[in-house]
Amino acid sequence: MRSAVDLPEDVESLKRLLIAAQSEAQTARAALLLEQLTNEKLRFQIAVLKRARFGRSSEQLDAQIAQIELTLEDLEASAASLPPVIMATLPPKPPSVRRPLPAQLAREPITHAAPCTCPGCGGELRAAGEDVAEMLEWVPGRYKVLRHIRPKFSCARCASIVQAPAPSRPIARGLAGPALLAHVLVSKYADHLPLYRQSQIFERDGIDLDRSTLADWVGGASALVQPLVDALGRYVFQAYKLHADDTPVPVLCPGRGTTRQGRLWTYVRDDRPAGSEEPPAVLFQYSPDRKGAWPLMHLAPFSGVLQADGYAGFDRLYGERIQEAACWAHVRRKFYDIHVQNASPIAAEALARIGRLYAVEADIRGRPPEERCAVRQARVGPELHSLYTWLHASLTTVSKKSELAIAMRYALSRWAALTRYRDDGRLEIDNNAAERSIRPVALGRKNWLFAGSDDGGERAAAIYSLLGTAQLNGLNIEAYLRYLFERLPDHPINRVHELLPWNLATEIPAMRLAA
Repeated sequence: MRSAVDLPEDVESLKRLLIAAQSEAQTARAALLLEQLTNEKLRFQIAVLKRARFGRSSEQLDAQIAQIELTLEDLEASAASLPPVIMATLPPKPPSVRRPLPAQLAREPITHAAPCTCPGCGGELRAAGEDVAEMLEWVPGRYKVLRHIRPKFSCARCASIVQAPAPSRPIARGLAGPALLAHVLVSKYADHLPLYRQSQIFERDGIDLDRSTLADWVGGASALVQPLVDALGRYVFQAYKLHADDTPVPVLCPGRGTTRQGRLWTYVRDDRPAGSEEPPAVLFQYSPDRKGAWPLMHLAPFSGVLQADGYAGFDRLYGERIQEAACWAHVRRKFYDIHVQNASPIAAEALARIGRLYAVEADIRGRPPEERCAVRQARVGPELHSLYTWLHASLTTVSKKSELAIAMRYALSRWAALTRYRDDGRLEIDNNAAERSIRPVALGRKNWLFAGSDDGGERAAAIYSLLGTAQLNGLNIEAYLRYLFERLPDHPINRVHELLPWNLATEIPAMRLAA
C-alpha cells in the first residue's frame, strides 16, 4: 500500500490509482462472495446428510436446511450479477454440464434467415448446415422449447460462411426465455415462492432446473433491469411530494444461521388524488439497519414535502429543502386501538372528529389542488381548530401516563405537520399510499420469512420497485416483465426510460388488467 508521501501529485495519475484501487476492491468482494458461497454449499451438504441420518424427527434440521437454501439462493444470485470483467479475474468455476430438455416438451422452431447473397462479395450462397440453440419458455399453464435455427450458407465465389446473428437472450447464454424468466421472478417476489420450492415444482413437471440455475437467472435479471430502476428513481425524486415508510426484513447472516433486521424503505409518487395526470411510481430501497442516515442518503436528490409517520430518523431531513407533512391515519390508529381495548368515550369522540376530516377528503378526491385547498380551508379549517381545542382540554382530564394522554400528545406535538395539508391541495391527509405499497413485502415476509443476504435485499428492492410501479399503472406485472426481458438486451441505454410502465400502457393495451 502506498503512503501519502508516495502518491503522485498530478490529477490523472491519482485517477488511475483510484480506478485501480476500486477494481481491486471489487475483485476482493467477488472473491469473498464466492468463498461464502462455497462455505454455504458445504453447510448445505452436511445438513442434508444429517437429515438423512436422523430421519423424520429432525424438524430443526429441516428448518436449518430451509435457511441455508435461502442463503445459497441470494449468494448465487449475487455471484451471477457480478460484471464479467470482475469474474474474469477470479479462478474459473468448474464447468457445468447442461442437461438436455425433456423430449416430451413441445418444440417450436424459429428460423433466422441469412442474407440471400454473400455480404462480402455478392456471390451466390449454398447451404452449409445450421446451428440450433434451444431455449426453455413458459406459456401460462405449460412449457415449450423454442428451437432457434440459424441456417449456414457458404459463398460459391469466396467461400465465406454466411449466417444470421444469434438472437439476444435476457441472460447471456442462459436457458430461460423472457416469459419463463418473468414467471420465475413474479413467483419469487409477488407470489413469495423461494427458488428451491420453484425448483421442486419444475421437477414435478419433469424439468431439471436446480436452485443454483434459478439463482443465476435472478442475479442476471436484476443486473439487466438496474438501469431501468435507476431511471425510475430519478423520476420518483423529481416529485413535489413523496410518501415514505419502511418495513422490517429479517436477513440471514451467512455461516451463522441467525437473522438480523434489515429494512425496506418505500418512496411513493402518486398525485392522482389531486387530479394529476402524472403517472404514479414507487421506489424501494434496502438498508441493513434502520439508522436515520439511510433516508438522508436516499432523499438527497429530493426537495419538497415528505408525508411520513413519526419515525425520528426522518426528523434530520426536515428544514428548508424538505417540509414535513404528518399522517392522520397514524393518529386515528392510536385512538382506535384504545377504543377497541376499553370502549373509551374520549377515544370514540376523537374518532368521530377525525372521521369528519376524512369525510371532506372523500368529497374532493380527484379534484384539482386549488379546489381541494379552498374546500379544506372552508370545511376542514374549523374542524381542525375545534379538534385542537378539544385535545388540549381533554388532556387535562386523563392520567399523564395513560394511553389516551400519549395519543393526544402525539397529535399535538405534530400539529403543524398534521395541518399542513389544509393549506396545500397537492398534499394528502395521510400516508396510506406508502403503507399500501409495502403490503406485498409484509405478505412475503410471512412466507419466505427472511432474505438470504444484504445483496438479496437490494435485489428485492429493485424488483419490488418495478412490480409496484407496474401495478400502480394498471399493468399485468408478469406481462410487463416479459416485455422488458424481450427488449432490454438490445434497447439503447440512453432511452431506457421508454420502458417505464406508463410509457407502455397505451402501446400494449393487452397488458392492462381488466377493470
